[in-house]
Amino acid sequence: MSHPSTPSAPSVPSGTAGAPPSGGPPVDPRLLRTASAVRVHLAVAAGCGVAATGLILAQAWLVSRVVAGATPSFATDGTPTGPGAGLDTLAWLVGGVAVVAVARALLSYGAESAALRSAARAKSQLRMQLVRRLALAAPDPRRSSGEIVTLATRGLDALDDYFARYLPQLVLAVLVPVAVLIVVADADWISAVVIGVTLPLIPLFMVLVGMHTRARTDRQWRLLSRLGGHFLDVVQGLPTLALFRRAQVVAGKVRETTDAHRHAMTGTLRVAFLSAFVLEVLATLAVALVAVEVGLRLLYGNLDYATALFVLVLAPEAYLPLREVGARFHASMEGVAAARQVFTELDRPVGGATGGTAPVPPADPAGRGLTVDGLRVRYPGADTDAVAGLSLTLTPGETVLLRGPSGAGKSTLLGVLLGTVAPTGGTVTVHGRDGTGAELAELDLDAWRRGVAWVPQQPHLFADTVAANVRLGAGRDHATDDAVRAAARRAGLDTVVARLPRGWDTVLGEGGTQLSSGERQRVALARAFLRDAPLVLLDEPTAHLDPDSAAAVRTAATELLRGRTSVVVAHDAGWAEHTDRTVTITPVTITPTTTAPAGSPR
Repeated sequence: MSHPSTPSAPSVPSGTAGAPPSGGPPVDPRLLRTASAVRVHLAVAAGCGVAATGLILAQAWLVSRVVAGATPSFATDGTPTGPGAGLDTLAWLVGGVAVVAVARALLSYGAESAALRSAARAKSQLRMQLVRRLALAAPDPRRSSGEIVTLATRGLDALDDYFARYLPQLVLAVLVPVAVLIVVADADWISAVVIGVTLPLIPLFMVLVGMHTRARTDRQWRLLSRLGGHFLDVVQGLPTLALFRRAQVVAGKVRETTDAHRHAMTGTLRVAFLSAFVLEVLATLAVALVAVEVGLRLLYGNLDYATALFVLVLAPEAYLPLREVGARFHASMEGVAAARQVFTELDRPVGGATGGTAPVPPADPAGRGLTVDGLRVRYPGADTDAVAGLSLTLTPGETVLLRGPSGAGKSTLLGVLLGTVAPTGGTVTVHGRDGTGAELAELDLDAWRRGVAWVPQQPHLFADTVAANVRLGAGRDHATDDAVRAAARRAGLDTVVARLPRGWDTVLGEGGTQLSSGERQRVALARAFLRDAPLVLLDEPTAHLDPDSAAAVRTAATELLRGRTSVVVAHDAGWAEHTDRTVTITPVTITPTTTAPAGSPR
């Protein structure tokens, strides 16, 4: 299979021109609103820019005075009229040059270090907002999880260049040329006019080249995102592809996407090198014009040597920040494109329930009471309802088994109860201990979820220890080792841990590759026991297990369901003897089919 091990963006040569994408401002105002670290960083960058501008002017003045002072004086006919000043006279000037050089180096180091810290905070804030939005959004089968992973990792990591190099250089590009023009105008107005006339040519060509490269860079980012998502999906499904002998076909698709990304990257680099050449030529010609007119006036005695040196030293400093802005922007454009994609995700309408701010009614000692009345759910872009006219009542402590054909809306109902799917019609009412009720849409979503224990069909296990994976069930609350072990014992996980090489400290592979399907379900049950919530939701917990493992999971879940309001979604008929009643769901309505007698085994 031909694919890159880690998709990456091309490095762009120094001096490349660029312009803000999509015709936007140099600093996206959404970054300022979304990430507070950006506002702090801009204030620090502005302060460092003012200090750096002052040091540039001071260094140019000191260098010109040192060179002019050390140069012997001559008459108009070339006869020496006096030697240059010695080191004893120029020592303080030389020392000043050294001090300024060291100060500029320290300022540059400190500013970049602060910028990288700001970038880390800003990326963390953006990632957290993205994760929260995705957690609230309804499942979208059209969205590739691999593209989201690429966006949240590789994409946002490219913001380092934007914060650490582009934004500080943008501040310098505003301050330094203006300060140089003012100082040069005070020393030699003719040179200031030449600099003022040629200076706008650089940003003009930057904009022209940036308009040409913007579409190329956006296309490159889209291809990189598609490549990362496609590659992740292929790796996750590789065993299935190999089983059905489809690996070679998918490898060809990955190869096509890789070739398209390589061609886009090559085209962007070609324009980058050409634009670097244009900017270098413009800056060189502009400085040469200043040098020629200064040299001619110096030759005819219309300008003194110290002033001429001062102007010549400062002239390149006026053009350098503008050239560097183009180079830095191209290096950071991938991060800017990723940030725009994050804002697109944040602006996307939330398909899941957003929840209100009302407090959650206290649960009855026997669990929560729920009333689902006329529930309708239609996913964005769908032509039909996933759930239509669903009504159901759960008394506190009751366990209901939901059955029905695939696509009837059983898992969608659990998504509504979890707060990840927003109803398009109907209501879900939560009954409190005092008999009053509150609609689920009005409740504080975080507080509601803390009272829900969920066991999915495919629980996700992280590349961490067994204890850490079980401890996730406690949510924000810290769980002691004794509580974790007690929950595992009730779920039947303790016998599994005893067989592991390092016991509770055994590090599981991503997805729990060291455990069987039944053992992974026991971890999920242990999480639910540790959560100790009044509402328990089980979504096909035994659908993929062999009969013995399924029976063991059902037995372990019996204690979890006892004394709690529970909803079990399963095709497995063995759950009927562990529940109070069975409800069959169709895409249109629900019809109770059997009711277990009171006191039946749970």
